[in-house]
Amino acid sequence: MSNPRITNEQQSGRPAVDAAATAALIRECIDGDHDAMGRLYERCSGRVFALMVRMVGRQDADDAMQLAFMRIFRKLDRFSGGSSLETWIYRVATNEALQFLRRRKRDNVDTIRHEPESQMSQSGLRLEDAEMLETGLAKLEPELRAVLTLKKVQELSYAEIAEIMDIPEGTVGSRLNRARRELRDELERLGWR
Repeated sequence: MSNPRITNEQQSGRPAVDAAATAALIRECIDGDHDAMGRLYERCSGRVFALMVRMVGRQDADDAMQLAFMRIFRKLDRFSGGSSLETWIYRVATNEALQFLRRRKRDNVDTIRHEPESQMSQSGLRLEDAEMLETGLAKLEPELRAVLTLKKVQELSYAEIAEIMDIPEGTVGSRLNRARRELRDELERLGWR
């Protein structure tokens, strides 16, 4: 029988990753090989950036992502291989995003800022609708925003989200339902059509 992690990745549309190549890449990163670090960054930065945009807002996403990768490279020697490397990276990045939000809240800074790139967002929403969605997401508690982002944007399974957030799968479902409900209510208050 095949490895269930690879089956899940194939079913989710994410490419299967060679475990031996991943282990070699991790060793090279731990040994301080900057080329290996660059390859790991290239492999995961797009999805980590998307996570950060949804978690901390577009304006702060670059800073939060840099902090996340600094932490990832510092802690890479602690990766046990009990999950996929990407799942472990999302866990570290999600925790960094939550810490970033807590620091920002302590510093009394706005929870969301916008830096529009064009009149249309990636999903085809009008800029106004995309901004309303970002504002609605910013109103959610960070843990709810994380679960919703990991499910809807990163398209992770309940099991992967549970591992990343260090919560039971049932809690993922209840937080996801609560996040959807609260986001819908917030968007209605903002005049979402």
